[in-house]
Amino acid sequence: MKLYTHPVSTTSRPVMQFLADAGIACDLEVVDIFSGAHHQPAYLKVNPNKMIPVLEDGDFRLTESSAILKYLADKVNSPAYPKDLKTRARVNEMMDWLNANLYRDFGYGLIYPQLLDHHKRPSAEGQAMAVRWGKEKSREWLQALNDHWIGSKNQYLVGNDVTIADYLGISFVTIGEFVKADFSKYPNVKRWIDTMKRRPSYAKIYEAFNGFVASLKDKKFETI
Repeated sequence: MKLYTHPVSTTSRPVMQFLADAGIACDLEVVDIFSGAHHQPAYLKVNPNKMIPVLEDGDFRLTESSAILKYLADKVNSPAYPKDLKTRARVNEMMDWLNANLYRDFGYGLIYPQLLDHHKRPSAEGQAMAVRWGKEKSREWLQALNDHWIGSKNQYLVGNDVTIADYLGISFVTIGEFVKADFSKYPNVKRWIDTMKRRPSYAKIYEAFNGFVASLKDKKFETI
């Protein structure tokens, strides 16, 4: 198998960490998203959506982090994607919520417009409005994550066992570190983040991400 990826990519890290934790052998091909390699003709033959990650398993090619995580977990019969119908439905629900709600407003609303030039709005007013909206909605989603999804009793996002939803979620939530987000305001979220960071694969998989975060330490951002 081969994974087209980049170590700073928010959507690639969940797959990379799951591969590491599950002990799945997979060749990694780094796509330099900072130089625009994902927009070049050679890569468009792999994924015309111009995105990473992409998984190749023989002649089977799969895009989208959530789908890749589910495929890999089923391929190796991982308990991180439970077979019980209702528990699996909860994992799917959580992953859909992360993608459709939290990541949309937290990533594309609050963080990326401040971090990446191609996500900035064309006018100062438009930029300010976008970031303000993203900030307000991000607070709502993080509060829901804190109070409803994790709560005071759960160790992970879906109960007390790690699932593929946690791999997706930890990448989506920790992008807040780019803008110096204060997760202590959400104690259950902070507890879960700390739990995921203690996993043996975290330090290695997140090394490049942490380096990028460190490079931004002197910049000022709108944050939560």
